[in-house]
Amino acid sequence: MSNNGALSKELVISLVAILILAALPFFTSSRLVTDFVIRLAAFGVFATSLNILIGYGGMVSFGHAMFFGGGAYAFGLLMQKAGTSIPVALVGAIVFCALLALVVGAICVRLKEIYFSFLTLAFAMLLYSIIQSWISLTGGDQGLMGGIPRPVFLGVDLGNGQHLYWFACVLAVVCLLLMRLLMQSPFGYTLRMVRDNPERARFLGVDVWRTRLYAFVLAGAFAGVAGSIMALFVSAAYPEFAYWTMSGEAIFMILLGGLHVYIGPVVGAALLMMFNDVITRYTDLHGLALGIIVLIFALGFKRGVSDFVLRLFRPASKKTETKQVTS
Repeated sequence: MSNNGALSKELVISLVAILILAALPFFTSSRLVTDFVIRLAAFGVFATSLNILIGYGGMVSFGHAMFFGGGAYAFGLLMQKAGTSIPVALVGAIVFCALLALVVGAICVRLKEIYFSFLTLAFAMLLYSIIQSWISLTGGDQGLMGGIPRPVFLGVDLGNGQHLYWFACVLAVVCLLLMRLLMQSPFGYTLRMVRDNPERARFLGVDVWRTRLYAFVLAGAFAGVAGSIMALFVSAAYPEFAYWTMSGEAIFMILLGGLHVYIGPVVGAALLMMFNDVITRYTDLHGLALGIIVLIFALGFKRGVSDFVLRLFRPASKKTETKQVTS
């Protein structure tokens, strides 16, 4: 398929997804459904951005929550303290997270495997400590108090729950489309090559450090968008957004949904959210129960639900072909 044909296909799929999501409120009046989709928009983008590092780059980050939390706080502070418009605050959050990722990534991507993972965790905990201790700016462990303003822009009133729902859905689909196109671009395939054989990539003239750094910055910027969506939804930002457990949840989402299928992290985010919502209603031991469910899925599906389903319905002739990781 030509590049133009592939692009047209991605655009059509994105448009159909937006139309389906936009029509959903007309078929149900339940706030539970629309709120679930808004949360899924945030966590789906967050998990997919982390999969740029894990699935495409082979870099397991334990500190990706620093960008989710950083984006939420940057967006909230720009709205609260600076009184900017929502588009300006969103761009500001993206720029902040991209710059943060540039600084952190310049140090971390030089390292390999477990050293990379734990250094990203250390930086995330550093940001978490700053958020907790800088009470005059961030509100400390209480988070940003007083709510986040939602001024009308271009006729969009995010104070209206339906407008907020549509805005979150469109923003999420656009982000997922952009990440998909980036990973299907020459840069995406170069990142795969660096993941699979960095020495050979270096021999072919690829700047391995720079390629990994670019991926780290992109992942951080998109995670900042996810944090902004969540900040808009809860009208606040909390230290837990930047805590290491948030990174763990994103990794669980990828494991549940599958890192070898592009939409897998979104599927995993939906599954984890559903399990969490249901379990917390029936038991106080939700952490233990959720852990057992994740373990069962990890052992039962091995490479995630979406990859399992794809292999199940894939023609037999294609099952014998060479594995194409993270299609």
